[in-house]
Amino acid sequence: MKNIGIIGAGISGLSLAKILNMSPDFNVEILESEEDIGGIAKTKKIDGIPYHLVGGHCFNSKNKEVMDFIFSNVLPEESWHKIERNAKIFFKNNLISYPIEFAIKEIAKFDTEMAYKITKDFLCEQEKEVTNLDEWFRYTFGDSLAEEYFIPYNTKIWNRKPINMSFEWVKDKLPIPNKKDFFESLIAKKIDLMPHSSFYYPKSNDQNSFIEALAKNLCIINNYKVNSIQKIGSKWIVNSDKKYDILISTMPLNELPFLIENIPSIILDEAHKLKYNKVTNMLWKTRAIKNYTWTYYPDKETIFHRHIHIGNFLNPSTNYTITEAIGEHSFNEMLEHGKKFEYLLDPIDYNISNHAYIVYDESYKSATSIIKHYMKKENLFLLGRFGEWEYYNMDICIEKAIELSKIIKGKN
Repeated sequence: MKNIGIIGAGISGLSLAKILNMSPDFNVEILESEEDIGGIAKTKKIDGIPYHLVGGHCFNSKNKEVMDFIFSNVLPEESWHKIERNAKIFFKNNLISYPIEFAIKEIAKFDTEMAYKITKDFLCEQEKEVTNLDEWFRYTFGDSLAEEYFIPYNTKIWNRKPINMSFEWVKDKLPIPNKKDFFESLIAKKIDLMPHSSFYYPKSNDQNSFIEALAKNLCIINNYKVNSIQKIGSKWIVNSDKKYDILISTMPLNELPFLIENIPSIILDEAHKLKYNKVTNMLWKTRAIKNYTWTYYPDKETIFHRHIHIGNFLNPSTNYTITEAIGEHSFNEMLEHGKKFEYLLDPIDYNISNHAYIVYDESYKSATSIIKHYMKKENLFLLGRFGEWEYYNMDICIEKAIELSKIIKGKN
C-alpha cells in the first residue's frame, strides 16, 4: 500500500482523494491549512442563505465521466435541482441576454446603428493569428463588439488591459460562435450550449452539502499548515512529521516553491512572476427580482463586474444577491456602489478573498512552464486551479482529478 499526501482540501484535492480512496492500494491523507474544507467553493451560511465567499460556484459538465463520478459516488442526481442559466448584461443602460453575440436583435431595439456595426464587423472579420487577448477579441468578434463590451469588461475583471494578457485561457470559458451561428441568432432564437447554460445546485440549498459528500470517509487533517517539503530518496517529507510515497499539491503555485528545500533559485524567480487577483464581494438582501442567475456590468460607473443572484440558485428562490468586485475594497466602498442599485436593500455580509483568479499576463506561459517542468522532474504532482495555475471551473477541477488518478494508479 502506498501512502499518498494531498495538500489542500478544495474541490480538486477532495475529488482526487475520493477516487484514490476507493482503491485498497492507497492510504490517502489530506492536509488542509484551514479549519473548514472546500477551498474557494465553500459557503458560509448566513440567515439560511449560502454565502459564496469567492464567486458563485455551481456544477455541470459536458464530460460524462465527471457526471457519472459525481452522481454515482458523491451526491446522486436526485439530490440536485437543475437550473437554467438566465444571465443578463447591462449594456448601454439596457439589460440584454448573455451571451452578447446572440443578443444582437435585443441591441437593435435601442441602438440600430450599434447592432448594424456589430453584425457587419463580425460577419466580415477574417481569421488571423493573434498574440494577445485584445487581438483575440477583435479577430473573433469584430472591433465593435470587442470595443463596446469584451475589452472593457475584461479590463475590469482582470484589472489590466487585454493587450497585456494571453488569450490562451478562453477555450471553454467563452461561447465562441462561428458566422453561421451568429447569422442564425439574427433570424431565430439561438440556444447557448456552453457547459453552464444549465447547472446543478444541491437540493439542500447549500453548496457545502456537495463538499461534505466529497469529503465523506476521507482522512482530512484540518488546521495543518505546511511549512516545509523535502524529498529524501523516493519519499516526500512534509513538516518533518509526515512521510508519503506520492505527494500532490493543490496549493497556489506561486507559494509552493518557497516551501521546498534546496529548490533552484530560478524556480523561485519564476514563482515571483505569477500574478493573481483577489476579489471582494458583499451579500445583500434585495427586492424581488426576476429569475436572473447572473448580471454582468462592463461599464466604469460601478466597481462591480458581476451580480450573482444566489437566491435564484435555491428552491424555492429567495431575494439575495452577491455583488462582486476585483481587488480589495472596503466595506464602505462596496456599500456606496451598492446604493446605485435600487433593488439592493441591506448588506448582510462582506468578504475579501486571497487567491481568486489567476492572471494570464505576459509572464504566465514561460513562468508556469519552467515551474511545472521542475515539479514533474521531481515527481511532485500539481492539481487544481491554483495548483496548476489554470483558470479551471469546478467541473474541470474534477476532470483533472480523474485524469491524475489514472496516472497515479498506473504508477502503482
